Amino acid sequence: MMLTAKWRSGLLYAGVGAVVAYCLAPFYWMLVSSLRRTSDIFDTSLVPSSVSFENYRAVFDPAQGFGRALLNSLVVAGVTTVLALLVATFTAYAMARLEFRFKRLILTLIIATSMFPVVSIVVPLLKLFTDIGWINTYQAMIVPSMSFALPLAVWNLTTFFRQMPDELEHAAMVDGCTRGQAFRKVIIPLAAPGIFTTAIITFIAAWNEFLIALSMTNKPAMQTAPVAISKFTGATTYETPFGSQMAAGVLVTVPLVVMVLLFQRRIVAGLTAGAAK
Repeated sequence: MMLTAKWRSGLLYAGVGAVVAYCLAPFYWMLVSSLRRTSDIFDTSLVPSSVSFENYRAVFDPAQGFGRALLNSLVVAGVTTVLALLVATFTAYAMARLEFRFKRLILTLIIATSMFPVVSIVVPLLKLFTDIGWINTYQAMIVPSMSFALPLAVWNLTTFFRQMPDELEHAAMVDGCTRGQAFRKVIIPLAAPGIFTTAIITFIAAWNEFLIALSMTNKPAMQTAPVAISKFTGATTYETPFGSQMAAGVLVTVPLVVMVLLFQRRIVAGLTAGAAK
């Protein structure tokens, strides 16, 4: 019996280790490639033969404009996350608590809007934003990003609010709170894990967005980090700067990894909240 338990435990750890290795292998290879010299970029060894930071110096060359691109990504992702959460929180609460006709249909339509491929809406949006003078502006990237972030946030938060018992508001209203005060003072603090998890997911999606940012900007000063990386130039016209692209990829990925590691408890709490009443 003990032997069987040990085998199961061993298989469990082996499976988890295999999944972790599979997920981290691309990031590890990107990190290793970013630390290689340009002359060694096609080396296939697991460890760089000679560690070099020349690729990172090339990334922050003023001609690349990568620092500005990181700032643009932070602005677009941050504003998109804040606006999506503000709208989604009230919308999800109404969808979870209010009873009205066609509620299920409305919720289905909300989530269905996120299923349209980005490429199908880029051309109409490009024409619209050109006509109203929004090209090369933050709002030209934020508004389309919200069209995909908002349905996901509404769906996640609606599911979360549904798991919270109605008695919470009733008890607060018995104590003298209005419906709005009960929502603000009781529901929102209790919903913090779910809201935080939704914020992380929304921020990561907006941070990694590429096609919209590429289509709506043609000035280097307004490009986001993913777009800037795609336009890195090598020493010659036909050279692809693999090393500097890998270094930039590490710099873009590390903040997300650190953020998830720092707040993993809140994320797990938000994902598992409402599993049992």
